[in-house]
Amino acid sequence: MADLMSDDHEPKSSPEGASSRQKPGTQLAPGVRVRDEDIRISFVRSSGPGGQNVNKRATKAQLRIALSSIPLDERAMDRLRRLAGNAITNDDELLIEADETRSQARNKKASIERLRELVARASVRPKPRRATKPTRGSIRRRLEEKSQNAEKKRRRKPPGPNE
Repeated sequence: MADLMSDDHEPKSSPEGASSRQKPGTQLAPGVRVRDEDIRISFVRSSGPGGQNVNKRATKAQLRIALSSIPLDERAMDRLRRLAGNAITNDDELLIEADETRSQARNKKASIERLRELVARASVRPKPRRATKPTRGSIRRRLEEKSQNAEKKRRRKPPGPNE
């Protein structure tokens, strides 16, 4: 029974249910899965809440993953790079930090969840904008408002010598 337990203490599928067994690795988004070895998590001292506890415990989670190990198409990878911004290191790794709680486990979970959200957002193709013409009514309203504003400003001026 011990070999059927994972690190999370959840029972794994037995060989009889091989068809219902999940693929190895971590799913980041629908159709995007990375090997567990590709995700590196380390813990460092946090500056977050915890009083004197932060001086003694390393609870801040730092998740690192090489961008090349995330199976995304070229456009999705460009979106991921844009969304990640400064979280991409010089070594082309994505660095996500979490130090909201005093618990290593919760910070680890939060950093993985942030990675999932980032990859999920990058996986969604943006809806293309379709150029449209303004309606006749909107053009008329804009011009009326424009002439009203011009009239309002014209009335503010003092009368000239010819008036």
